[in-house]
Amino acid sequence: MKIICVGRNYADHAKELKNEVPTEPVLFMKPKNALLQNGHPFYYPEFTSNLHYECELVLRVSKNGKHIQEKFADKYYDQIAVGIDFTARDLQDQQKAKGLPWEIAKSFDNSAVVGNFIPITAETDKKDINFCLYKNKQLAQQGNTKDLLFSFDYLVSYISKFFTLNIGDLIFTGTPAGVGPAVIGDNFEAFIEDDSLLEFSVK
Repeated sequence: MKIICVGRNYADHAKELKNEVPTEPVLFMKPKNALLQNGHPFYYPEFTSNLHYECELVLRVSKNGKHIQEKFADKYYDQIAVGIDFTARDLQDQQKAKGLPWEIAKSFDNSAVVGNFIPITAETDKKDINFCLYKNKQLAQQGNTKDLLFSFDYLVSYISKFFTLNIGDLIFTGTPAGVGPAVIGDNFEAFIEDDSLLEFSVK
């Protein structure tokens, strides 16, 4: 299983980090040991002093495929969850300033927290899905798929040009504006629409 992540897929988030709004998806990967399941505590890494949360919708790949046409892409994922892409922002800034890869800031153990999956059905309007993140019972982030720069189907098609998709792979589809720091003691709870699908604490 691999975790494929999409950066800068909401224009407001790209702007808040002073990045250019992309014209093609920005991709990076996390290994399977980055996965942290719903309810398990997240332990603050010792190698960062500026850990940021990024709430995202996560797709579960349900069919193997490569070079998938966009018009068929919806046949390759069947479930959706909400997750958090944790980022060691200080390490990321250091690596970017040197022109170096920044996997150590994004792909470390337990950096991909994923909640419970729910099915995507024929009735699901994928262009109008609300999701949000609460930090210590206060709204921290909220987003809607209507604001995606690149739709779910486009992402699946684009990713499959470079990486064969396999059953069980996860796609983090990008975070809206509002990312911020996490500290020990924080509690996070994330929703799709009115369904609480993810909750954990930082220790």
